[in-house]
Amino acid sequence: MGSRIAHGMLSAFLALAATGVWAQEESTNQVAAKTAWSVFEDTNPKECWAVSSPTETINTRDGRVVAVRRGDILLMTFFRPDAGVKGQITFTGGYPFAGGSTVNVNIGGQEFEMFTEGEWAWPASTADDAKIIAAMKRGADAVLTARSSRGTITKDTFSLLGYTAAVEEAEKRCQ
Repeated sequence: MGSRIAHGMLSAFLALAATGVWAQEESTNQVAAKTAWSVFEDTNPKECWAVSSPTETINTRDGRVVAVRRGDILLMTFFRPDAGVKGQITFTGGYPFAGGSTVNVNIGGQEFEMFTEGEWAWPASTADDAKIIAAMKRGADAVLTARSSRGTITKDTFSLLGYTAAVEEAEKRCQ
């Protein structure tokens, strides 16, 4: 499918991601909870997503652990049938990422890369989404390492307990 960095798709993604985060924070449309993961569904536009917060967060600068203020830290898998979105991984670290940086995703020793824009990160292609989703279904946890615009290195660990059930529920609700 190629790169999703094209401006039009980037704008659409950012709108989708912003909608999803707002809905996750404000929505009463939670339809399921699967261990560490919750499933949300909205109807206008029709979209469903599985979402989780980290079980552990470590922030370092110059090799030392530091206290930093971060917004919501969320790992999500989106489905939006009207836009042809069938399992899109998104991550927000709760801060602006360093310009041109990437997020490293480690799932059971498998390494993946996500591209960043502002406070959001996502894989480069739908094929990469599918690979990460498959690894998340098999894995115990996902560790996302990123760099903020201030040079802080963040390492967020997400439990994958319940991920398979949550993502399958979200997908089923948004076919």
